[in-house]
Amino acid sequence: MFSKTGTVLMVTAGALLFLGGVYGYLIKSQSPIVRERTLILEETPVSEGDASSVQSPITLLFGGDMMFDRYIRTTMRNSGDFPLAPLRETLEGADLVVANLEGPITDNASISETSTIGARENYAFTFDPFVATLLKQNHIDAVNLGNNHSLNFGEEGVSQTKQFLSEAGVEYFGSPLAGDQRMLMREVKGVKVALVNYNQFVWQGKEKALADIAEAKGEADVVILYTHWGTEYVPATESVKTLAHQFIDAGADLIIGSHPHVVQETEVYRGRTIYYSLGNLVFDQYFSPETTKGILLRAMLDPETKNFSFEEMSVILKNSGQTVLTQP
Repeated sequence: MFSKTGTVLMVTAGALLFLGGVYGYLIKSQSPIVRERTLILEETPVSEGDASSVQSPITLLFGGDMMFDRYIRTTMRNSGDFPLAPLRETLEGADLVVANLEGPITDNASISETSTIGARENYAFTFDPFVATLLKQNHIDAVNLGNNHSLNFGEEGVSQTKQFLSEAGVEYFGSPLAGDQRMLMREVKGVKVALVNYNQFVWQGKEKALADIAEAKGEADVVILYTHWGTEYVPATESVKTLAHQFIDAGADLIIGSHPHVVQETEVYRGRTIYYSLGNLVFDQYFSPETTKGILLRAMLDPETKNFSFEEMSVILKNSGQTVLTQP
């Protein structure tokens, strides 16, 4: 069904050191901001007579970067355990679960699993087709494809990814292929939610995101921008913050960030919340404490007011390959 001889798109080794992250080198120069995560709730008292008419909040769950090649591929094969299995019950309890798929799902053999750290091949990911089914079985409903690894195995790799995800029943958005529909519109308990991507690694990424936000604003009740941006291993830069404000000004109601591989700061701008980076959800970056931490974000949406409240659940990426809640 698919060609196994597609040309692997490689980026130069120098660029990959910047985008993929050479283990440990950048960590030493600047520490990221990692804060204690607390429950943030906005509660409105309800009179006894109105209680029966109040709708329960819609629960959206967001995770960070997921990578299923290299050491993660090896541990899954040897142990038979899926990295997200310890989180299955938490994920199952949400109305919609979204995370970043940091690479393509193809029937190509891995070239990164046995590669040398720092080699170009070490940053060219492909995930086994069964990953799509396991994502569905572990209640991942939709994934972002708009990132710097989606094209690691070329346009054919993206096409295979979409095919395998569709067959498994996992939705996607942010495709980097020209002509593809980049956003995902989902109706959740009667509320139209638009998932839009900003990918700083594609041509005119900002312009595409602004156009998609404008289009989504005309159709959806809530517009959520899932980004792949910034600089790895350090706090959010001023340029990223300026960009985030522009996206809020354009109509985004919530921004969820990925790519830095560490938890970054959170900001409220004009009443809209920006999570600059949720850190890792599944990855083999065990070279620092910061890269083994992440946030599983529960965003509770009031179906009437369309306001959000948030619960931030800290996760730890264990060197067994599995991800667990720090306080289950």
